[in-house]
Amino acid sequence: MAVSENTETQAVPAEQVTCFESGNEMAATAAAQINYHIMGYFPITPSTEVAQYLDQMKARGQHDIELIAADGEHGSAGICYGAAMAGARVINATSSQGFLYMLEQLPTQSGTRFPMVLNLVTRAVSGPLDIRGDHSDLYYGLNAGWVILTASTPQAVYDMNIMALRIAEHAEVRLPVIVAYDGFFTSHQKRKVQYFKDNEVVQSFVGPNPNHEYPNVSDPSRPVTIGAHMGGDDLLNNHYQLSLALEKAGEVYAEVAAEYAALSGREHQVLDLYRMDDAEVAVFLLNSAGESAKDTVDALRNRGIKAGLVRPNLIRPFPAEQLRQALKQVKALLVGERADSYGAQGGNLTHEIRSALQVDPDNHTVILSRIFGLGGKDFYADDAAAFFELAIDAASKGYAEKPFDYHGYYPGDPKHALAPVREPLHGDDYRSGLIEVTPGEDGRLKVKLPPLRQLTAKPHRLAPGHGACPGCGALSALELFFKGIEGDMVVLFQTGCAYVVTASYPYSSHNQTFVHNLFQNGAATLAGMVDAFYELKRRGEIQISDDITFIMVSGDGGMDIGMGATVGAALRNHKMIILEYDNEGYMNTGSQLSYSTPVGHITSTSGLGKTQKGKKGHHKDTAQILAACNIPYVFTAAESNPQDMIQKAAKAQWYANHAGTAYGKLLCACPLNWKTPDHSGHDLVKAAVDSCFFPLYEIEQGVTNITYNPELKNKRIPAADWLKGMGKTKHLLKDEELLHSFEAEIERRWSRLKLKHESDLL
Repeated sequence: MAVSENTETQAVPAEQVTCFESGNEMAATAAAQINYHIMGYFPITPSTEVAQYLDQMKARGQHDIELIAADGEHGSAGICYGAAMAGARVINATSSQGFLYMLEQLPTQSGTRFPMVLNLVTRAVSGPLDIRGDHSDLYYGLNAGWVILTASTPQAVYDMNIMALRIAEHAEVRLPVIVAYDGFFTSHQKRKVQYFKDNEVVQSFVGPNPNHEYPNVSDPSRPVTIGAHMGGDDLLNNHYQLSLALEKAGEVYAEVAAEYAALSGREHQVLDLYRMDDAEVAVFLLNSAGESAKDTVDALRNRGIKAGLVRPNLIRPFPAEQLRQALKQVKALLVGERADSYGAQGGNLTHEIRSALQVDPDNHTVILSRIFGLGGKDFYADDAAAFFELAIDAASKGYAEKPFDYHGYYPGDPKHALAPVREPLHGDDYRSGLIEVTPGEDGRLKVKLPPLRQLTAKPHRLAPGHGACPGCGALSALELFFKGIEGDMVVLFQTGCAYVVTASYPYSSHNQTFVHNLFQNGAATLAGMVDAFYELKRRGEIQISDDITFIMVSGDGGMDIGMGATVGAALRNHKMIILEYDNEGYMNTGSQLSYSTPVGHITSTSGLGKTQKGKKGHHKDTAQILAACNIPYVFTAAESNPQDMIQKAAKAQWYANHAGTAYGKLLCACPLNWKTPDHSGHDLVKAAVDSCFFPLYEIEQGVTNITYNPELKNKRIPAADWLKGMGKTKHLLKDEELLHSFEAEIERRWSRLKLKHESDLL
């Protein structure tokens, strides 16, 4: 029988510290103690904290890991793979869609046998979007060729992160390893944990880096070719070797776990078998739900029912033989899974357990499958009791009345259907007739606007009651921009704050058609939507008297991970507006650095400390990147100059409906990210504009025009006057070298912009 992780196997030889920490904190602690070489990462809830904690430790000088902020999870996987090929020790952390986005890279790494450790903080896979924990992301990794460990508690997260590297680098394994633990259950819950006081204990356990002994790209005296094309015969051999290595990892896991138990006093056998010695009915649960069900087992035992629990610590390789042994006397087993294999009448592990038992002629266990806890739906003692009752019924009958079902769903009731709170607004409701846009003789558009007060009569595109933070500049800037859009529009929001706070089922703050798609693919999605709309109109299959304006809204780093799709859409020149609200960070995941974050600015992944001074590198000039795609119209705008913004909105609409893609960048205050009072956003945005950090200009048909020049109006201010108003930048005022670098970059970009303004050829 396996013992729980808290069982004392012997006197603990290594001194440990007891504290209360979360799973994410313990993953970061283990990584820091190992002192990996590289972490390529991209923020996604709920795994983001791992990188944040490591950044804080780095600022304090607690480790030497180079943290590389990627452009997206696909990029982070490439960074990690490249670092592993160089012989480095590599770690990463991700969740949900991020794991799927990097998925195509994972078999490449296992197929070429380069070890690393990936913390998969499990979360529901969209769609629709749900940021809480289930195992729908984990199940996509079952066929990637990676070793997969499952950690049920913060203590197990720490222990398995240390064990994982030993397994990954074992001479007969040489494979990457996933440590999977439940998002928002294990990742964020604080529990009593122990960690080794001396980092040397951890580093001695994992041993010196053996990767230089194997082929890698860092030794020019031993040139290698990695990833060459293989024919079928060679590929079959390659995958056979991978299969053998993965099976060997099961043996290595047992060896490493035993050695770790001697060092720590905590044992993590392949299967955690709770009261299974004589069990006749049992439940199989993964990760934190297994911990929750142990009390239910005890309660059933007190009633004289021989109940037991099976919780695996390892699912790749799949512990088939251990399960056959554990279930020999069990009459009925209910397999609870936080993910479905749609249409297969059971989740993935259900079928693997059935397959494992099928080869044992003496086993007659009835297997039931229940899908539960999707999207982080809580699992309580009553749920565990319901599972056991199903198993007890099947054991008594010798068969399952219903072998497969979902647990916890409920039918809808039409009488509770929500009615719209207002009549739909469209067409003339949003057409003021007060904005005139006409092409001029010079090829540029002329815009005639009424006094701004008159435009306030236009209905809002966003209804009140959204969940934006006090002082959020994104929604007010978007609403102002939309004042310049006449008639109907369809808006697509990429994932980000502006999406999260305006659409939470079954409610929506959007008064017109709204669509959400993921960070990395918004522009491509809207492009398909636009072209399909025009093609349906051309064929006469839809009767729409006026064209709709299609707008994609991005922000919170969306022009990092979504840059590829955006550039692709721009180069194809679809009839649409791409709008970026720039709050200089990834706010929907907790204020991490974006490529639009300016140099030296503090975020949760560019901390300030004795070893670092905020973000490295200057901010991305997205407007100039899009201008290089030769689209008809590019602009920047800010709420501090409202008439300028509305004029540009009107131009963008004309170009989107007549010529092709328009792109705009709006600077938006974020009190949470900028560390400022809620009411100061307007003044700070104005200061950013007046300091020329965020110049207001447009590029119309390739010709640059500065639309507001603070120098000509004697309103230009030093950059320091903007920086001193934000908590994230006050330290720059005390660092002359960094401040000078920042000011010099502002001046360089401003000077180049003025030259372009003066010459139509630039």
